Parts: sequence; C-alpha cells; structure tokens
Amino acid sequence: MQEIILIKIGELFLKGANKKDFERKLIKNIKLKINEFGDFKVELSQSVITVTPVNLKTVLEDVLEAIGDVFGINSFSRAALCNKDIKSIKSCSKVYLKDQILKTRTFKVETNRADKSFPLSSYEISATLGEYLLNEFDHLKVDVHKPELTIYVEIRKSGAYIRGNPIKGVGGLPARSCGKVLSLISGGIDSPVSSFLMAKRGADVLALHFTSPPYTSKRAEDKVISLIKRLNRYLMSTRLIFINIAQIQEKIKKHCKEEYFTLIMRRFMMKIAEKIALENNCGAIVTGESLGQVASQTLNALICTNVACKHLPVLRPLIGMDKNDIIKIAEEIGTFSTSILPYEDCCTVFTPKHPKTKPSLEYVLEEENKLDCESLINTAIEGMCSMIIGSER
Repeated sequence: MQEIILIKIGELFLKGANKKDFERKLIKNIKLKINEFGDFKVELSQSVITVTPVNLKTVLEDVLEAIGDVFGINSFSRAALCNKDIKSIKSCSKVYLKDQILKTRTFKVETNRADKSFPLSSYEISATLGEYLLNEFDHLKVDVHKPELTIYVEIRKSGAYIRGNPIKGVGGLPARSCGKVLSLISGGIDSPVSSFLMAKRGADVLALHFTSPPYTSKRAEDKVISLIKRLNRYLMSTRLIFINIAQIQEKIKKHCKEEYFTLIMRRFMMKIAEKIALENNCGAIVTGESLGQVASQTLNALICTNVACKHLPVLRPLIGMDKNDIIKIAEEIGTFSTSILPYEDCCTVFTPKHPKTKPSLEYVLEEENKLDCESLINTAIEGMCSMIIGSER
C-alpha cells in the first residue's frame, strides 16, 4: 500500500480540443507549487491527477495545503494505492481508513470502475466492501443519503485507489492559462478580490499601484506589497508596478473644478494603465469597482472613465456584488485584515467634498482639457518602477 494524493480537475473537461493545453498548464502549476516539499511524480490519467512522493518519508500535510491553493482543482484527497483485487481493497480500506471510520457513525461506499476489465461491477464492489466494513466495525451504520463518511474506491489501470471524504479545491481555471491582464491595486478591500477572481479564471495578473508621495506614505506601498504576497498564495508570482501621480493630482486640484477631481484622476489612471497594459501585451484592464459603491462608481461616472481607454476593455469582476459579498471573499483569501490597515492610498487624498455622481462627459472633458494630459501621463510613466514578488515562473 502506497499513500498518494488524488486530484480531481474542475471544469477542464469542458474545454474540448484545448483540454490538453489546460491540463498541461495545471500539472505545471502543481509541480511549481509543491516543488519545495520534495520530489514527486505528477501524472494525469483518465482526467485524474495523481501526486506520488518519490521519498516515502515525505510529509503530505504541507503538500495538501499547497495543492488547496492551485486554481483548476475541483477536489483532492489523500488516497491509498493497493493491488487491484477485492481482498486487497478490503484490507486496505480497513487499515488505511481506520482512524476516519472510528470517528464516524454512518457511511457509504461509492465505486468508480474506470478499468472495465475488473471482474466485479461498481455496485458489487461497493456492496462487498460495505458488508465487510459493517462486520469489522460494530458501531457503523449505512446511510446512503447523508453519510458522515463516504469511502471512495476507484479501479484504474494502475491499481485500486481508496480514499475518504475529499477536500474541496479552489476551482477555476489553471493560473496563467487565459492571457494577461493589468489589474489596478489600490490597497483597499476590493481590488485584491477582483485580482483574485480574474486569476481564478486563468488570467495572468500584472499589478499596477498608483502612489502619491508625500501625500501617501511608504507604509501604504508596503501594504500593497503585503497584499500581493498574500495573493501569491494563488498566483505564485506577480510583477507589481508603481506609478507616482502626485504631480497629476496637484495639477487637477489647481486647474479643475473640485467636484470633478476624482473623475479626472480616474481617467488619468485608466489612460496610464492602458499604455502600460499595451506595452506588456495585456488584453484587458481590471478594476475593483462595484456599481454605485462610491460616487466615482455610479453608472454615469463609469461611462466617463471607460471612454478614457481607447484600445482595451475594462473588466470589473465585482460590478454586481455588494460590500458584504466582497468582504466575505477577502476574508476567505486572507487579504481583508491587511486591506483595512489605516494607510491612505492615492484615491483617498484630495477627495472632493461633493463629488459629481451624475457627471456629463462633456463637462468632464471640458475640465480635463485645461491640463496638458499627454505630458503629465508621459512624465508619470517615465518615473515608474517595478518589482517581481514571488517565485520564478
């Protein structure tokens, strides 16, 4: 009997002719994620991935935790590989699952006979094993509807796999399998969640943060770095770009009407983001905006900022979520406690007392045209700096 990790892939089975490309990407990501824990054979057969330790002394707890953060996995579990005969399946189930069985009262057995040459049917295997375990453990009872423990038997070409209740995976598509996006990271609650959701759909996330020294502090930048490090639990590595827009904000404050300040600043951000995105072969810009959450996120305001981008779409994964939805995800992925640290970002400085909630694009452009936009944008981009956070890809 050998202990392995058995992985069930998510929606990749829907990918048709492109399925193999996604599977290869997923296997590569799994190897990158668990490489630090030892040597493993990672193999795919019949839409199931097996992770087999080369060193039998490998501790699997850390490996399981790492696998739980890999996009593209529907569920996973520790499993025992035994000989493909009913006697071995019985003894292996009794020994390998003993601790789980002793902690439970109700169970059922489910069998997947992928190898059709096995002499017993799936129903016969389940019934035979179930009867055997009932005789071996007096406290057990069968419950086919809501059992505390489901014992899974999988008959495959390589042998019989025995496992208990699976662990739910994070789902989605393999990281970096669906093109690159530029994600605006403010340091608040929303933008890390939007980046996570895009990465979960297979996007390769390039992060952009706008700074405004001396109005924002180094601690605000460190906060964003901490958020990216936390997201790298899923993304593995991210390039983070910093752009200083203090000069742009000062010019807007000096020459434009106060109620349009946030909108014009957001338009500058989108124009800068689009230039950087195009230079880095990104296919879209991602923001953490949610409809109506603040004045700059009303429908009229979003129209005004959207048209600032001439060549790329703006994706807003949170557009239909309320704040509680977003906070729940932030807590689940571990970014919430960092996001609420009280370090101001550039979006919270120079905030107008009475911002326009139903702005007219005509008037926004009238105010914006008071500035030398192209020069200000080029100066900001020339001063950008970046860093790679996380392991090499």
